[in-house]
Amino acid sequence: MTARDPASWQPAKAPDISDFEIIASAAYAGLPENFRALCEGVVIRIEEFPDEDVMRDMNLENPFDILGLFTGVGLAQDGAIEESGRLPNTVHLYRRPILDYWAEHDEALGAIITHVLVHEIGHHFGLSDEDMERIEAAADEAAA
Repeated sequence: MTARDPASWQPAKAPDISDFEIIASAAYAGLPENFRALCEGVVIRIEEFPDEDVMRDMNLENPFDILGLFTGVGLAQDGAIEESGRLPNTVHLYRRPILDYWAEHDEALGAIITHVLVHEIGHHFGLSDEDMERIEAAADEAAA
């Protein structure tokens, strides 16, 4: 598909949920191995938008205001809370808000998904913004 051939764009569509799963899996696989090793049991879910509970709990006025969310008990708090039947730690990636962000910024979709993944998984570890920037930089270097 080339930008010079308008007909080549006619079949183009926005990535759907299954495309996002593939992109997110590739982005996750590109993260540093030691970082991924610590993520055992973290589930990555692709959803169209945040649900009503998330909208209310996060005081969001617009579902496009959030690209991703970590839910569960982070490693920093694990063991501090005893719960039976606890749901798995989950990273939620919101497809439509991510696509909207992508359309408005000069960034590759894979880079945006990687950023959201690192940021949300970083909450699982209780990492600082600087730690997350180093992990993203390592993923970028590995991809180059």
